Amino acid sequence: MITSQFANGETATADWVDYHESFNPRGDGYQDTSSSSSGGGAGTASYSWLDVSLGSDTGGSVRGPSQVQGLYGNRPSHGLVSLDHVMPLSPLLDTPGLLARNPRIWKEAAQAMYGPNISITNTYPTSIQTLEWPTEADSIADQLLVDFLGNVTKFLGAKATAYNVSAEFDAANPEVAPLATFMNLTYALLITKQQTELVKKPFYADYAKQHNGRLPFVNPVPLARWGWGENRTETLQDGIANKTMFQTWANETFLAPSPKTCSESLVMYVGSTARTLYRNTYRDAPGIPLGFSNSRISVMAEVPDFVVPLGEAPYNSTVTGHVEYLPVTADLLAAKGCDGMLFSLIADLYDAGILKESKAGKSGVTGGEILLRRDVFGHE
Repeated sequence: MITSQFANGETATADWVDYHESFNPRGDGYQDTSSSSSGGGAGTASYSWLDVSLGSDTGGSVRGPSQVQGLYGNRPSHGLVSLDHVMPLSPLLDTPGLLARNPRIWKEAAQAMYGPNISITNTYPTSIQTLEWPTEADSIADQLLVDFLGNVTKFLGAKATAYNVSAEFDAANPEVAPLATFMNLTYALLITKQQTELVKKPFYADYAKQHNGRLPFVNPVPLARWGWGENRTETLQDGIANKTMFQTWANETFLAPSPKTCSESLVMYVGSTARTLYRNTYRDAPGIPLGFSNSRISVMAEVPDFVVPLGEAPYNSTVTGHVEYLPVTADLLAAKGCDGMLFSLIADLYDAGILKESKAGKSGVTGGEILLRRDVFGHE
């Protein structure tokens, strides 16, 4: 299961140097797989005999491949699943995760992975908070998202309301920088400072010892991240303090726990909308993972974040000169420790026909022969 170098967020062709990124089977076959758990996403989307794959999610590395390949995927509540014997990248953020096509099999595999640290519950919130969710169906992707929200709202007998994380955080914390600026620095510090100490320095030392002081080759993305972190005067402790502030606020507001339903609200945001990211496009030099997005919420608040496939939407492929289809997905968040509730809810939505199994092949909806017949290692 190929991963990007040191599990960083690389882009196909532009950043993968010593070996190729896996090929995304969906659509024209030349879309990015997202990373770092690229092989897990590509393999699970390609092969009907591969039910579940294991990946890691430090900043989005399970959820990204799940979104762009139309799979079920989860980032667990931080600390619920053991990472013993796993090479650390950023222990403050690292989690494992699973990618699957069938939510029932996904749930069973997760119960084995979590062990005693998961409780499956089937009492669900009746409040849904949406983050930047479409309200009108201006596209096929928007229609799938609007329909899904309507179906889940009806299934739960819930009330759905829009929630603006940035506005609410800024209003509650006027003494700090706006959320986007605040989280820019926080995430970048955590992902670079720990990676430098835990990955770069020991690797460079081991390599130099064996090769007469030489440096190893490293891809552009890790080099950019390590260099940025080493040139910042802010400390890891500064990043931890900021993360703790956001986590405390989030866990007391829109991601608050509930003694009855585990989480006071089900929080939903848009995952993927059939946006293209071609392998054969030249790109700018890599930068630091700056910017706040809804996918960063679970990373900072330590809450579960689960991807569910909703269907697919068309695009005009510049590769095939034909209309092809790419996945549309949504992400579900809940209070920390409510992983079992989310697995149960998603399984019930599947049983009710609101969610469906993702198929292997060119399309997650209809299957079909993959246009580019390569395996996950890039061999024809």
